[in-house]
Amino acid sequence: MTCSTGCKTQDHTSYAACLSDKAVKTFLASPSKGLDGSTQKRWDAELSAYRNARSEGIQPDGTTMRKVTEAVKASDKTGMAYGRDFNVATPMKAEAA
Repeated sequence: MTCSTGCKTQDHTSYAACLSDKAVKTFLASPSKGLDGSTQKRWDAELSAYRNARSEGIQPDGTTMRKVTEAVKASDKTGMAYGRDFNVATPMKAEAA
């Protein structure tokens, strides 16, 4: 048997031809070139979270998931949009006497 079990035609000359006809491909699986599907999904999720926060008027300090989550939590806690209505102050350093 040269075709896969799910092949509708069952008339391919080889298993590779069957898969090629189905257009089977890997999902960005070339880590040596820096291509990784899970990394891409994580990056897309971070950018989506940032975009959602910006659409609510929140201005996170960065696009990483940690910074976006902190800004959203601070906004939810205060009822105001972080970055637009308020910001977290940088702690002052104690001066030496």
